[in-house]
This record gives sequence, structure tokens and C-alpha cells, in this order.
Amino acid sequence: MNLSVNVDHVATIRQARGTDEPDPVWAAAQAELAGASGITVHLRGDRRHVQDRDVELLKETVAGVFNLEMRGSDEMLEVATRMRPDMVTLVPEGEGELTTQGGLDIMSTEGETKKAVGVLSKAGILVSIFIDPDVVQVERAKAVGADIVEIHTGIFAESGTAEDRSREIEKIRVAAIAAREMGLAAHGGHGLTYRNVSSVAGIREIGELSIGHSIVARAVLVGMERAVGEMLLLVGGSD
Repeated sequence: MNLSVNVDHVATIRQARGTDEPDPVWAAAQAELAGASGITVHLRGDRRHVQDRDVELLKETVAGVFNLEMRGSDEMLEVATRMRPDMVTLVPEGEGELTTQGGLDIMSTEGETKKAVGVLSKAGILVSIFIDPDVVQVERAKAVGADIVEIHTGIFAESGTAEDRSREIEKIRVAAIAAREMGLAAHGGHGLTYRNVSSVAGIREIGELSIGHSIVARAVLVGMERAVGEMLLLVGGSD
């Protein structure tokens, strides 16, 4: 299974002091040296962590798949079509949220989402949509022309009981199977840690996991290369 390392929170530490370190571009290079198959960043409208400069440099330096998470707004579409990441993941973005709260509801945003997918696809960029583990959302992702769905694993990650975790894992599995049957690639991410990732990594229909906060938190203590290496062992991507 592939692992895309999200380095947003390296930028969060940098922005807390308004300085130039730590540099998420350097962190991305270390993650790739440790075996990550790609790098993810979320360029938010408020630029709270990742900056345009970071996206520009990552586009030039990431050896694997460079994935830009963003809202499907006109501003972000201009950024994406100018900088040309390998992949864009369309995500919802709420004002004042600490982190993304759930998947993009394609039904209620279908016009904007379909337009965004069309613009990005025309520019030769692979398009993923971050969705809740719901077969209807998978169907709508297919209908608007996405190449990939990234299945939101946050509810599973926050589940407090074994029964709840089992129920949420089954939802993720069913959505991933549906995606593959419709010809979409299935990825997963949000809230995954060293303690809970194995359950999601065991779903064979999921080809890639995107993990950020947990890896960066561990990297603060043990270094990025070791933190990524340890996660790769858990997701089965160390070969």
C-alpha cells in the first residue's frame, strides 16, 4: 500500500512563529527518502499553514506523486492549473475549523464540483474527491468525472468502542469496493495514527493512505525518516 505524507503541520509549526523553519519542503524530502510514495499538502484559502511558495517548491522537488488538497473555488483552480500538481484532492473547507470535518457532499455542491473536476482534468491533473464512506457519494464522484475517491476515515478513527470501529471499518470497506467496481481508485485518510491504521490498511481495495498529523507529531520526537519508516511498516508499504 502506498503512503502519502501530509506535511501541513510542519508548516503549522513554522507559521506559529512567522519564521522560515521548519520548512515543509525539507520535511517532504526526508519523508520521500524514508520511502513515502508521495506528498500531500492542503492549501487553504486563509493560508493558515501551507503557503503558495511551498506548493511551488514542492511541485519542483517531490519525486513521487504531489497531491494538492484544496477547495474547488475559482481562486484555487487558478493556483492548481498554474502550478500543475500531479493530483488534486477536492475537499470541503469550513471557516474556523481546526481541520477538515468530513467528506465533500457532492450532491449539494455538484455544480461547483463538476466544474472543478472539468477544469483540472483538462489541465491534465488527476482528480480525487474526499468523501464520506457512502456508496451514493462514490456514485456521484464517478458521475462528475473524478479519477479517485479518498474515503474519510475520521469517524472510524474517533470511534470509542470496538463495535463502533467495526461498523465504521465496514462502511469504509463497502465504499472502497464500490469505487473499484466503478473504475475509480480508492484512497483513505483522516485521523489515522500508529495505533489505528492497521485496520484500514487491511482493506485491500484501498491503494493509498494519506497521513499527516500523527507522522509529524512523532517526527518531532524521533525525526521524520524514522516516523515515516515506522508508519510504512504498519501500512505494508516498506518493500
